[in-house]
Amino acid sequence: MSVRRLPVRPDLDQLKNQAKELLAAIRAGEPDATAELRQHHPNRTLEPSNIKLADAQVVLARMYQASSWMRLVQAVKLADAIWRDDLHAVLELVTKSRNLLFEETIIRSDSNWGPPMTYAANLGRDRIIQALHEAGDTDHRSAWGRAVLQGKIESAKLLRIMLGNPVMPGDGLGGPAYTLSVEGTLYAFGVGARVYDGDGKLLAPVDVVLETDGRNPAAKHKILELYEQQGVVYPDTPTMALHRGRIDLLAEHLRRDPNLLSRMFSHREIYPSEMGCLDPINATVGTPLGGTTLLHMCVEYDEMDIALWLLDQGMDVNARSAVGASGFGGYTALFSTVVSQPNFWMNYNKRGPFAAPFTSLLLERGADPNIRASIWKELHPGHAKHADGMRHEYRNVTALSWGRQFHAPIFVSEPALRLIEAAGGAE
Repeated sequence: MSVRRLPVRPDLDQLKNQAKELLAAIRAGEPDATAELRQHHPNRTLEPSNIKLADAQVVLARMYQASSWMRLVQAVKLADAIWRDDLHAVLELVTKSRNLLFEETIIRSDSNWGPPMTYAANLGRDRIIQALHEAGDTDHRSAWGRAVLQGKIESAKLLRIMLGNPVMPGDGLGGPAYTLSVEGTLYAFGVGARVYDGDGKLLAPVDVVLETDGRNPAAKHKILELYEQQGVVYPDTPTMALHRGRIDLLAEHLRRDPNLLSRMFSHREIYPSEMGCLDPINATVGTPLGGTTLLHMCVEYDEMDIALWLLDQGMDVNARSAVGASGFGGYTALFSTVVSQPNFWMNYNKRGPFAAPFTSLLLERGADPNIRASIWKELHPGHAKHADGMRHEYRNVTALSWGRQFHAPIFVSEPALRLIEAAGGAE
């Protein structure tokens, strides 16, 4: 049976339409819909032919983990009111149903947007935060953390006052590290965040900055610089220099190692354990990076300036990744332009811009569109909504067929595929 999850900003009209569609499917005797009826409706003997819209609404609500249709509607109206900064509507809802103050705004337990105060903090709705505080809401600490994570600094200041001006806890840098929020990081340092504990253990979440699914090179570079200013010492490696956006350091590495541009780097060299990086699955990338070159890294992390510098230094645009004992590998950076985390954000909610600048660059510099390679990929568990979490294997594919066959299309750049096809790429 299916369990549905309300999105961060749910739409009541969509839910009403889903209830009507479910009603029609149950009446038509569709097996999956009938099974949902049997599992979720309180009257297990209700015949599909006798079902009414209200029955379908109850079933749908329980599929969304709500106790009733009314509770589902409350959740949507409350979330919508907070998004619209409609203080009157928020107070009307929580006054009529006080339980809403303490329950997850969008119901599901796996939501990190939290109860209403935390939900409002994500959006910087200070009037609503203040009113909920006065109404007895109690999730101030999670709200404070989410305000910092989202870079809503005025909200963070307000919530910290409500909490009695505590020092930032040891994990307080983690939120803005995940979202690559420079503002949140600066704020956290301003209220006592530290990069090492009293025993010298690293607290700065360098691993989160390196492995997050966000892509914002300038912000990433700045946060790593801020950590360094607070005392973090980074490994003196080419890959760490790339993460930091330091072409000057890369130039020094190239001076010391003339073979740098042809080197392939292991996963651990790209994500160093001394910086807190552990399980490879935590690194949210599209085309795998373990065993690849600096050029592959540039594509995955949107480092256009560094990519241009590498190519200008003579890097082979067709440099392949390492090939393992099982035959997987041998793909070029062009493959990385087809399946990547930046592509995810381009496609997510049709955000755009729908362009493929790295594909254009590599093709202009002579990338071969018909090189073949074998790749296996297992996506991060956080992408469960978009993929099945299983290992998928792609044998003897070109960049074009890699994209056409990939099991999670949201990671695929259609603009890149069109450019590759126009350049003579084949499947």
